[in-house]
Amino acid sequence: MVPAVDLLGDEAVRLEQGDFTRVAVRARPEELVRRFVAAGARLIHVVDLDGARRGRIRPDVVGRLAGAAGAAGIQASGGIRSPADAELLLAAGAARVVVGTAAVTEPEALEPFVARFGDRLVVAIDVRGGRVAAHGWLEDTGLDAVEVARRCAEAGVSRILCTAIERDGMLGGPDLDLLCEVREASGLPVLAAAGIRSEADLAAIAAIGCEGAVVGRALLDGSLPLSALAYS
Repeated sequence: MVPAVDLLGDEAVRLEQGDFTRVAVRARPEELVRRFVAAGARLIHVVDLDGARRGRIRPDVVGRLAGAAGAAGIQASGGIRSPADAELLLAAGAARVVVGTAAVTEPEALEPFVARFGDRLVVAIDVRGGRVAAHGWLEDTGLDAVEVARRCAEAGVSRILCTAIERDGMLGGPDLDLLCEVREASGLPVLAAAGIRSEADLAAIAAIGCEGAVVGRALLDGSLPLSALAYS
């Protein structure tokens, strides 16, 4: 299990269904990272929500959170539009970078990312209503999730992060059908995200062959105990 820290401005937040007007939880990001690491997290998923919708990265913010994480790694996402952006975040202290918009709206851009970053690259497939979204989940690309998953496999991507947007922050359970489709179409390790609320959900995700899960709200409101981080 990978705990998530979503940034809006200088706060850590949890949105509902990716809606910037529906903030469910607010916290201080450095404190949250330290709390997760103290509980046993070995990797922290950091999403710069402002960066995702505006196409700008904040290496200084990633650097501060990497410092707070200590020996744990940071998986940084939000606003990466070029290999140069990814390089800056890795130089700031990230262990992995997550690329969504650039990977799905500009398919020819995938190969340079793969060639330069290898297993430090994760491609995000964010799905609403069966279609992949981009630009902070604000734009419908019209692309099918299975199509993008196959494209990732053909390009040599090492890992996919699959998010069911309608379930994000809602604690209603993961979209197992979507996760199965993406995993089977790509044949790649898949990190599941959105809706995860319990250890039973984590077990169900593992049972369909996913590599792991990114969890946000359930850890913040106690639906999943922080102690679970030590065993995942």
